[in-house]
Amino acid sequence: MAESTYQLDFHDDPAAFLAAAESYLASVPMATNVISSVADRQRRYGPSEHAPFCWYVVVRDGSTVVGAAMRTAPFAPYPLFVGPMADDAARSIARALHERGEDPGGANGALPAARVFAEESARLAGGRVRLEMDTRLWELGELRLPAPVPGRARLARPADSALCLAWFQDFRRAADAQSGRTTGHPEEHHTLEEILARISEGLILLWEAPDGEVAHLTGMVAPMAGVARIGPVYTPEHHRGRGYASATVAEASRRLAESGVAVTLFTDIENPVSNHVYAALGYRPVVDMANHSILATGEGTADVLTDRVTH
Repeated sequence: MAESTYQLDFHDDPAAFLAAAESYLASVPMATNVISSVADRQRRYGPSEHAPFCWYVVVRDGSTVVGAAMRTAPFAPYPLFVGPMADDAARSIARALHERGEDPGGANGALPAARVFAEESARLAGGRVRLEMDTRLWELGELRLPAPVPGRARLARPADSALCLAWFQDFRRAADAQSGRTTGHPEEHHTLEEILARISEGLILLWEAPDGEVAHLTGMVAPMAGVARIGPVYTPEHHRGRGYASATVAEASRRLAESGVAVTLFTDIENPVSNHVYAALGYRPVVDMANHSILATGEGTADVLTDRVTH
C-alpha cells in the first residue's frame, strides 16, 4: 500500500500555530493539552531562554489537520512532544527533520506516535531508541473527597514565590526518587518570573498546616480547549504521608471542575503512590504516553518498545 503524502507546516509563532491547528487540538483536547497550553503560554510570555528550539508543526492530509508536534523543551536533549497521529504522519515529521539536519534528541507524547517518530528518527540516523519513562494521562470523573486533614488550602501569594520556585525545581528529582529511578526526568528550568506569573493567575495552590507552615504545593495549568491540567504535585519529604497531597489535589480539582472544564493530570506509571492517590480521588486513565531518548550508535542498547493500551 502506498504511503500517504502529508504536508508539514512549521511555525515559529505560537499564535499562528494555535490558529492553524485549532480544529485538530479541539478534536483531541486532552491528549494535546500539553501542546496547546505550552503554545498559549509562549504566545503570552515568550519562549524559555533555556530552550534552543522553539517551533511547532502542523501535519495536514489534504485540507485536514491530522497531527501536531512541538519542540519547545527547555531541558536536554530537547525532545519533541508529539500529539496523536497516524504512524505515517509521525514518520513524515522524522524525515523532515532528518532532511534539514536537525537531531531531535528524543520524543515524548502520545503512543504510538511518539514511539514511531523516535524509531524512524533513530533509523535514519543509524542510532537507537531508549525508553526513559512511561506516563499516563488521567481525567477526573466524579470527584471523591479524601478524609479531612489538619490545615487549609490557599492560593499562593507573591511572598511564597521563592518557596514555590524551589519546589518546582525539585519536583523532577523527587518524582524519580519516589519511583525508584536514578534517572528519567531531565532537569527543567523555571524562573521567578514564571512562578510570579502563575501566582498572579491563581494557578498555584498550597496546603498550610495548622502552625502556618506551607506543607504542600499543587500547580495548575490554565484551561485550553475546555481542558485544564494539574501539576506539578509536590510534598517535601518530611511532610509526606499525612494526606496533604490528596487534600490539595482534591481542592484544585474541585475548583477547576466547578469552572466547567475537564480536569486532567499526568502520572509516572512506575509511581504507585501517585497512581493510587489519583484513582482514589476519582481520576480514570485516558491515554498512555512515554518519553524516549534517541541515542547515537554505541551510546546505549536499544530498549524493546511495546504498544501501550489506549483507554
